[in-house]
Amino acid sequence: MEDFSSSDEDYYYSSDRDSLDGFENDESDSQWVTSKSPTTKVITKESLLAAQREDLRRVMDMLSIREHHARTLLIHYRWDVEKLLAVLVENGKSYLFASAGVSVVEGEHTGTSLLSLSSTAMCEICIEELPVDKMTKMECGHGFCNDCWTEHFVVKINEGQSRRIRCMAHKCNAVCDESVVRNLVSKRHPDLAEKFDRFLLESYIEDNRMVKWCPSTPHCGNAIRVEDDEFCEVECSCGLQFCFSCLSEAHSPCSCMMWELWTKKCRDESETVNWITVHTKPCPQCHKPVEKNGGCNLVSCICGQAFCWLCGGATGRDHTWSTIAGHSCGRYKEDQAKKTERAKRDLYRYMHYLNRYKAHTDSFKLESKLKETILEKISISEERESILRDFSWVTNGLNRLFRSRRVLSYSYPFAFYMFGEEIFIDEMTNKEREIKQHLFEDQQQQLEANVEKLSKILEEPFDQYSDDKVTEMRMQIINLTVITDTLCKKMYECIENDLLGSLQCNTHNIAPYKSKGIEKASELAVCWNSKPSTTKKCVASDSGTSGKRDRPFGFGSSEDSGCPSQRRPKKETYGGVFFDISMPADVLHRN
Repeated sequence: MEDFSSSDEDYYYSSDRDSLDGFENDESDSQWVTSKSPTTKVITKESLLAAQREDLRRVMDMLSIREHHARTLLIHYRWDVEKLLAVLVENGKSYLFASAGVSVVEGEHTGTSLLSLSSTAMCEICIEELPVDKMTKMECGHGFCNDCWTEHFVVKINEGQSRRIRCMAHKCNAVCDESVVRNLVSKRHPDLAEKFDRFLLESYIEDNRMVKWCPSTPHCGNAIRVEDDEFCEVECSCGLQFCFSCLSEAHSPCSCMMWELWTKKCRDESETVNWITVHTKPCPQCHKPVEKNGGCNLVSCICGQAFCWLCGGATGRDHTWSTIAGHSCGRYKEDQAKKTERAKRDLYRYMHYLNRYKAHTDSFKLESKLKETILEKISISEERESILRDFSWVTNGLNRLFRSRRVLSYSYPFAFYMFGEEIFIDEMTNKEREIKQHLFEDQQQQLEANVEKLSKILEEPFDQYSDDKVTEMRMQIINLTVITDTLCKKMYECIENDLLGSLQCNTHNIAPYKSKGIEKASELAVCWNSKPSTTKKCVASDSGTSGKRDRPFGFGSSEDSGCPSQRRPKKETYGGVFFDISMPADVLHRN
């Protein structure tokens, strides 16, 4: 469910002004509060390289290592620089390098031919005596022939292990130099070299828990990076709002597990099975479900089999109004009765929450059409001669209605699992569950009542009202806007502290409540400079402002500044390969 809130921030009047001059929309008023910069960033295909080089440069400068060593460390620690620093401080540099498979050898160059007193050397893989110029030695000290290295690299790339290709030597944990891999593979398989480069680039997204692809369909080509908490809801520049943790639609205050179970329950036939259990009996011969459509307890299946509706046993067709010939089932069967009663109770409970969830979802869809109507009413009101010149309180109230309605709709799936027996059956006693349910439902009921009041007032034709009545309506909307926002905050505090916070096994995290709605991610600035000593220049990456931005690009060399240029890439590209990264690699290769 999308949040139809505007990008403008909300503001509220603390009290009714004595003069109506205060209705003017003056940007210099103190009521406007400057918001802090967004904590989520949109990484486009233009800014992906800059985002990766930002972390690479940080590790390279800190440890004084080459670029491919920094990339190997970051891939091993899933691009978590803080975790990398913690391991460095706690265990030292040697352990940091050894655990990631990094071999740093001073005064020796990777990929150079093996130097030997003789002009030939033996490859321990293919057991052939070859010239030294056809042999390659890695930083770990192991050297084999170029043909064996190439075949090893090809197999690993095809197996999807191109991000961490290890040495062929027995029990060697060292990761091969990416420049050697690219150089040898590109001579025979240029397409695999391109695939290798693409996987290295996309490792910043695929292996980074704080960066994920936007789940839009069709794929917009963007990725989202969060700074603080991965349990949040974000909005991509393409307009899609989603949960960053599970990549499904924004579903707070439901946890990801709750929402997954709820969508599966609504999608599959679990409740259809419950209905069949409650209202039908299986035929003892063909086992098809049979529904009773009369008062007689002797029913007949379409296969011709007659059976007793009370016990489900096969019988003959001779019967009277009180008995069936040769059949008696007056004994009480406790297990079957409990099973049927439980299925009936679960069905009624599910339908209760489902109906209310759908009711608020449908109301949200209908109210989203109200925005155009309200904008027309505002334009009409502004054209007529009136002392009221500022109607931003109407749009603020509408935005608050959208956000509160969204919170209210997802609160019902949360309550279904929070107070049911599917997840937390062993976490609470029946008495504790009852107390917490009453506490939550009281807050839910208050929020629901005020949301309905706000919805009703916003639908009034204020463009036809007098100034006095519009002023009265304005104060009602402002008050209800503040009240619904406060009630939403209290509901989230109740969920986080009183409900989920008191659980022993707290594996359910929800996205925090934000009064201004789901945060829209800002474009990551693309920086470039020609030399490390020059001042960097930054621009916001915007693929929609210029057609030139749609060109594919490649990596720069390890001597580059770490920031991609907007100009056409020069020869110092990443392996000389240009590729498009507008969608994930698996999508590209599948297509």
